[in-house]
Amino acid sequence: MRYAICAVLLLLGSCHPKPVRRVVRGDTADLARVFPLRDSTDTLLGTPRVISDPSVVVFWLATADTMHEDDRAQAFDDLRYYTAQVTSELQANDIALVATRADTLYVELPNHTRRMILLSGLDYPFGYVLVDPGGPERILTGVYSDDDLRDELEAYFDLSEDSVTVTPRATT
Repeated sequence: MRYAICAVLLLLGSCHPKPVRRVVRGDTADLARVFPLRDSTDTLLGTPRVISDPSVVVFWLATADTMHEDDRAQAFDDLRYYTAQVTSELQANDIALVATRADTLYVELPNHTRRMILLSGLDYPFGYVLVDPGGPERILTGVYSDDDLRDELEAYFDLSEDSVTVTPRATT
């Protein structure tokens, strides 16, 4: 009997709960690695992401592959170019840039529950999802110019339009 109990305890001790996949700021925020979206075999990009911090999710779904080759290449290049134009503003405001090919996102809410965002069936199979956990998300389908994307970011994340930070001087 003692051996059976030891065996059961050993088996239970070797079991580990499945870790919750969290967004790590450095996993896809590097611009050089963010955009293997089009022909990527990276399994991280195909796995539904769990977003727990303010983030901009760039998505490029597999259904975009049904577009004409020239249109698809132009859309992808535009998406990459305009996103690159706003990355410094995202970094300055501590907003993560995350890429995905998955058609599902999960937003971790403050009460430790998750809300699902389904990206398939939208007007375009590529675009952006603006996420600030605890509030409603904003889905932007298609390609947005850098000015339009910046306007959307400022409105959604309530960013200051003044990009110059001035340190107040002490007066005596």
